[in-house]
Amino acid sequence: MASQIKGKVTVSEPINQELSLEELDGHQWPEPSPNVTGLVKSIHALRKRPIKSLTIEDMRRLIGQDVGLPWLIPMALKTLRDTAHSQAEGGFYDDDLLSAVLTRSPETWQAMPRLAQDLREILTALRDLSPYIESEVEGFLSNFPNTT
Repeated sequence: MASQIKGKVTVSEPINQELSLEELDGHQWPEPSPNVTGLVKSIHALRKRPIKSLTIEDMRRLIGQDVGLPWLIPMALKTLRDTAHSQAEGGFYDDDLLSAVLTRSPETWQAMPRLAQDLREILTALRDLSPYIESEVEGFLSNFPNTT
């Protein structure tokens, strides 16, 4: 179930991943005009797919455009949490998804403080991040005070 907090939608119950973002948020966007960019067409199409079928790249693209955040941020954090340990052991880590999540507005995180705290905890497990990600981490941490 979704609820409104300060103009933002937050998720308070488990997400039915069989549903699309369009079904979850209850808003059907009109078809994009033929002369829009590929990104706009892609976002419109991704909103119609069940969220369980979204790839990491799909999530990154949607989150980067501030689309479906109440449903996609929890999914992205699960992915980041699940991969943080392998990154710490020298494995691959998807900086693009992390960047998309980190660069959401402070208002987004203020509307989802528990998820912001989850992200803070994930960040503690990460090592040897690229400089551009380190600056994004610093930006996120400076905008969201530690609540523990």
